[in-house]
Amino acid sequence: MDILTALTIFVLAVFVGFEIITKVPPTLHTPLMSGSNAISGITLVGALLAGGGFWGGLFGFLAIVFATLNVVGGFLVTHRMLGMFKKKV
Repeated sequence: MDILTALTIFVLAVFVGFEIITKVPPTLHTPLMSGSNAISGITLVGALLAGGGFWGGLFGFLAIVFATLNVVGGFLVTHRMLGMFKKKV
């Protein structure tokens, strides 16, 4: 795969992901974070396997950074949501 194809796929994935996330109603954001964490875990594994050359390594590294941010953010939001259901003492 040449650099132009890889870059096109990357840009389209970013655009589609942004469009999907912005269309989700606020009441569904927190439950979808759990599913998003699972997808980001798959992204992390794929990024680790992507290594083919400089560009594959670069895009793999970017995928690892973005997926890690998504996983950490998802866990923080889920933890905050679960804290709302605890009884106050």
